Amino acid sequence: MALHAELEAQIDRWRGYVQRRQAISPADVEELEDHLREQVADLRATRLDDEEAFLVAIKRLGNLDSVSREFAREHSDRLWKQLVLLPEDGADTGAPSWRELAVVLALAVGAGLAVKAGLTWIDDGDVLARNLGLLVLPFLAGYFAWKRRLTGTVLALLLVPFAALAVVLNVYPFVPGGSTALLAALHAPVLLWLLAGIAYVGGRWRSDARRMDFVRFTGELAIYFVLLALGGGVLVGLTAGVLQLVGTDLEPVLEAWILPFAVPGALVVAAWLVEAKQNVVENIAPVLTRVFTPLTILMLLTLLGVLAAAGGLVDVDRELLILMDAILVLVLCLLLYAMSARDALAPPGLFDALQLVLVVAALAVDAVMLTAMLTRIAEFGLSPNKIAALGLNLLLLVHLARAAWLGAGFLRRRRPVAALERWQTRYLPVYGVWAAVVVVAFPPVFGFA
Repeated sequence: MALHAELEAQIDRWRGYVQRRQAISPADVEELEDHLREQVADLRATRLDDEEAFLVAIKRLGNLDSVSREFAREHSDRLWKQLVLLPEDGADTGAPSWRELAVVLALAVGAGLAVKAGLTWIDDGDVLARNLGLLVLPFLAGYFAWKRRLTGTVLALLLVPFAALAVVLNVYPFVPGGSTALLAALHAPVLLWLLAGIAYVGGRWRSDARRMDFVRFTGELAIYFVLLALGGGVLVGLTAGVLQLVGTDLEPVLEAWILPFAVPGALVVAAWLVEAKQNVVENIAPVLTRVFTPLTILMLLTLLGVLAAAGGLVDVDRELLILMDAILVLVLCLLLYAMSARDALAPPGLFDALQLVLVVAALAVDAVMLTAMLTRIAEFGLSPNKIAALGLNLLLLVHLARAAWLGAGFLRRRRPVAALERWQTRYLPVYGVWAAVVVVAFPPVFGFA
């Protein structure tokens, strides 16, 4: 029975890989899976065990990328039809394509109106900073809720923390310009994004695969949003140049109307584009990790050399520590997006070794940073900022250390790559818990200062 369960798990991983291939429809995947199961059954009849039968059947089925290219050539008309802007009617939501577009545009305009209202009615910059995420991300979560047809129970589970966070951010008597107010403004978007993630996975937050889908979506969303921002920036720049030649200044309109609507609206539209294209074209973010992983390794090694040559850790600038935290988060993103595109059945290779080098280098940098932070705390005492930074770096240390251990085990063929992927996705909620602690507990503990 255990062998049969493991065989089903292997077939599930194989199916997930095939489903990411271009031009292979769900019906095609089912056909391939039926063929695979027939091969496995025939091989088991010859007294091969489950694992041997599966591996031989996969070998007979052929290289999946070759199968994908063959399907793409045979069904090229299907691929090009799927590349149009609007999906076919009834895809995913069962609603006509124009209706989904209408919902997306309405939510984009709603996010713009919310930001515009916030800019108009909230005079305090600190209050506005704390509420920016609350003005935008509920509309994105609303799109996911509509797209996934969330049940009333899941919607209630989302609305309660959204409302509780809004109360905390606006009822707490923060000291103007205080550290806890800034920390709350920085950590609230993390909580809001994870809540949007619950909507994205359709309430299935316990599924490792769905959490990895959300990780993949986050990377793709960032890239699409940047592309939209660059394109919009070019259009606005050209328009401003033409208007300036005729004596009209676009800047007041740009600040008062265009940016408040364009930035949050672009976020919702980018999410829709990622949703529309994720099953048609290869993901961009995991591909970019192949380029930036070796470059990031070189950067981390350079930074280690610079920090070693700097001497005393007490004098390390606080802004440098913040930048190093951002770099460590970048390392985690590279690791996650590489995992999201990796074939779970492929043996360890050169890129897996590079990822391990990247994680070990990041661990060394994190150790230096923790030493610098503890040295500064011993010299200057505790503060909300120092404790928040120390907590984040301890979380990163645990995350990276376990990832390095599992990665080394995979390279030595002692652990499956699935163990590393599970660790990555299951650890992500820990950052949300820490963000909640910083937003909810830090202000009263430190007197809202």
